[in-house]
Amino acid sequence: MKQSEIKELSVAELQDKLSETKKSYSDLKMAHAISPLDNPIQLRSVRRDVARLATELTKRELQ
Repeated sequence: MKQSEIKELSVAELQDKLSETKKSYSDLKMAHAISPLDNPIQLRSVRRDVARLATELTKRELQ
């Protein structure tokens, strides 16, 4: 998910997307622990998406 896409979301949508992305990340981590993923770079990209969403939420709360 790109930063420009994240900026267009409302606060409620950001919170929903953040919880979905965190769940997706934990599922990927579990799957990777059991057997290696075909594309382990997925973990990095999902983790960075979580960080982008959390950063945007924090930035909006501080404004």
